[in-house]
Amino acid sequence: MILSIAKEIKQRRGEALNPLSSIYFGGGTPSLLTIEETSLLLKTIEEHYQRNKNIEVTLEVNPEDISKEKLKSWLNLGVNRLSIGLQSFKKEDLKWMNRGHTDKDALSCVSFAWEVGFTNISVDLMYGLPGLSQEEWKNHIDLVLDSGITHISAYCLTVEKGTLLSNEIKKGNISVPEDDAIESQYNTLTSQLKNSGFEQYEVSNFAYNKLYSQHNSSYWKGVNYIGVGPSAHSFKEGYRRWNIANNPAYIRSLKMNCPYYEEEFLSQKDLWNELFLTGFRTRWGVLKGKISDLGGFTAEEASLLEGYIKNHKIKELKEAYVLTDNGFLFADAIAQSFFRVQ
Repeated sequence: MILSIAKEIKQRRGEALNPLSSIYFGGGTPSLLTIEETSLLLKTIEEHYQRNKNIEVTLEVNPEDISKEKLKSWLNLGVNRLSIGLQSFKKEDLKWMNRGHTDKDALSCVSFAWEVGFTNISVDLMYGLPGLSQEEWKNHIDLVLDSGITHISAYCLTVEKGTLLSNEIKKGNISVPEDDAIESQYNTLTSQLKNSGFEQYEVSNFAYNKLYSQHNSSYWKGVNYIGVGPSAHSFKEGYRRWNIANNPAYIRSLKMNCPYYEEEFLSQKDLWNELFLTGFRTRWGVLKGKISDLGGFTAEEASLLEGYIKNHKIKELKEAYVLTDNGFLFADAIAQSFFRVQ
C-alpha cells in the first residue's frame, strides 16, 4: 500500500502549482504506520515537490499509538503538528466508541508530546454524547485547557443509520441529549474557550494565538489540494476528483497504470453552493468578490440576506459576509438557504 501511495505522489507532482504549505497525514489511522513508512512518504514528497520553508506537517494520532520513542521519531522526520483523537474522558464513552485508549492515556499522551518538543498540538473532543452531563462536558474542556494544547476541534455526535449506536438508541438502551441540551453544551464550549483566549475561526475549530490548521483552512478557503491514497479527495477550482475506496483495487490500478479515480467538473451552481457551504463555516465568511464573480445575488437572495442581517445572524464587513456568534449555531442551515438548485 505505501509503495502505491508513494507512486501516486510522484505521478501527481505536476498538479502542485505552488510550493506546498501543508502536508496532512489523516483519513484513517496514520499513527499505525511504521516510522520507515512515514519517512518514505515524506521523502517522496520532499524529492518531487517544492515546499514552503515553514510548512505545516500534521499527523493524526490515536492516544494508544503514542510513546516517547515514536514522538521523537516523528519530530525528527519533520512532523511539527499533532492532531490527537481524544474524543472523551469518560470510560463509558470510550468503550462504546471502541476506542483503544483509556481516560488516563488521553492526558498522558499530551504530556509526552510536550516533553519531547512538540509546540503545536490539537485535540478532538465530542459533545452531544449519550449520558454526557453539562458538568462532565465542562470538565472535559477544562482538562484539555489545563494540558496547554493550542488547538481544539469539537464535534457534535452524529448518529449514522445502520450503526450499532443507532440500533441501541432505537431499542431504548441508549439515549442521546435533546437539542436544547446539545445547544447548551455548544454554548459552554464556545464560552469557555473564548474566556481562555481561543478564537473560533470555524464552526468546530478553535485556535490559540492564531495557530489555525493551515491544512483544513485550505478546504474552507477553496485553495487547491491534492489527496493521495484510497478514498482521498482532491480539489482545484472548478474540478474535483476522488480515488477509489477499495484498497486492493487501488493498488492493482496503480501497478497496472490504470485509472484509479473518478472526477467531475463543477458547474456555476456547484461553485455557488460550495462557496456558501464552506464560507459560512468560517470567521472569514463569504467573500463579496467571489459572489460577484459568480454573478451576484438575485433579488430573492438579496432579500434573504437582508433578513439574516436584521436578525443578527449575518453581519456585513467590508469584503465579506460572516456569521455572527449566534449565526454559527445555524451555519449549515443558513448556507443551504442560499443554495441554488437549478
